[in-house]
Amino acid sequence: MKIACGTDIIEINRIKDSIEHYGDKFLKKIYTEAEIDYCESHNNNKYQHYAGRFATKEALYKALSNILTEENLDWKSFEIIRDTNGKPRVEIDNPRIKSIDISISHSKENAIAVVAVLYE
Repeated sequence: MKIACGTDIIEINRIKDSIEHYGDKFLKKIYTEAEIDYCESHNNNKYQHYAGRFATKEALYKALSNILTEENLDWKSFEIIRDTNGKPRVEIDNPRIKSIDISISHSKENAIAVVAVLYE
């Protein structure tokens, strides 16, 4: 087994500006319907959640791009959901990936994500 990691930080206002400027075109390119529903359910804090998921997808790409070289990774290759305890986790179907652990955090201005991948 091997371990890969990735991290990303994004300014929340960059995501907010993109959503306000491009609307559904941006949302549907980056996020799954389940992710959009989750973020929209947070009303005033929705941009923090969008930014957290964006950072997570970037961190995942960084961690997986050397592992899944033959596959075409895009924004919707990963779905960030919550488990029954509320912890964020990743949905991805690939036999080489044995486990993925993620952590998402945000302040008033930034969102950050860290990803660790256990793979063969």
